[in-house]
Amino acid sequence: MRLIFMGTPEFAVPSLESLVERHEVAAVVTATDKPGGRGHQLLQSPVKQAAQRLNIPILQPEKLKNKVFLSQLEGFKAQIFVVVAFRKLPEVVWDMPPLGTINLHASLLPQYRGAAPIQRAILKGEKKSGLTSFRLTHEIDAGDILLQEEMSIADDETGGELYQRMMNKGGEILLKSLELLESGDFSYISQKGLTSSEAPKIFHEDTRIHWNNKTIDVYNLIRAFSPYPSAWFEQNGVQYKIKKAKVELSTHDSEPGTWNTKQNGTLKIACTDGWLEVLEIQAQGKKSMQTREFLNGLRL
Repeated sequence: MRLIFMGTPEFAVPSLESLVERHEVAAVVTATDKPGGRGHQLLQSPVKQAAQRLNIPILQPEKLKNKVFLSQLEGFKAQIFVVVAFRKLPEVVWDMPPLGTINLHASLLPQYRGAAPIQRAILKGEKKSGLTSFRLTHEIDAGDILLQEEMSIADDETGGELYQRMMNKGGEILLKSLELLESGDFSYISQKGLTSSEAPKIFHEDTRIHWNNKTIDVYNLIRAFSPYPSAWFEQNGVQYKIKKAKVELSTHDSEPGTWNTKQNGTLKIACTDGWLEVLEIQAQGKKSMQTREFLNGLRL
């Protein structure tokens, strides 16, 4: 099938690589180069770098309704557009190809519509999530579903780990989706009338630890934002990020946020219904380290 691929971050790269093996990727649409790094040099998106390696024509429009860009898109005569982690598309784009446009989303729609489905699912303590391919429409993440595949979430799985698994699985889901479209033996499933939930963008304050919450909720917060951007808290004017931790449910009479270092080499912090044992921590301006090393540094 002749298609145009649209995506920007690392998450989209394995999907592009899988599609190239089985289909004709006529062009790639990705974000414009952005200044970054110490020298503020122009940085290319991971998808652009992959497209260059695969010798695929690249389009980087600043405005998606630009007439020149739309003319270029039409000129490739693609049967379908495939989107993975890209901008919101206007109707003039997603309605252009004969088979429309399908998008890959990192949740079991209609659950967790929005920008941060992976982190939001772990925050809620979900035991499962998955990937959904669906047809783009006006409303974000609300189009008719083509294919879904469920994935379990381990009790100790982090946002970074689930991200990697979904990233590596995405190409397989898209290949199956295109097979269905080619066969004609399928029917879209409408999301209308189904109970939905939202997964809005993550902001810095969303990653802050509040010790007056339940231990499992603090633990899920740490899992969701590990390894990046990391859950954090402030103590005596210093900001700390917790990279890894485990739960110890037990009754105590300590104030939430109290540090317990009585057991040699361990740091436990009080929550409302137990303790959170910190396994890896990063003090502001310092490198991340195991708890024992961190505590040894405090005692110097």
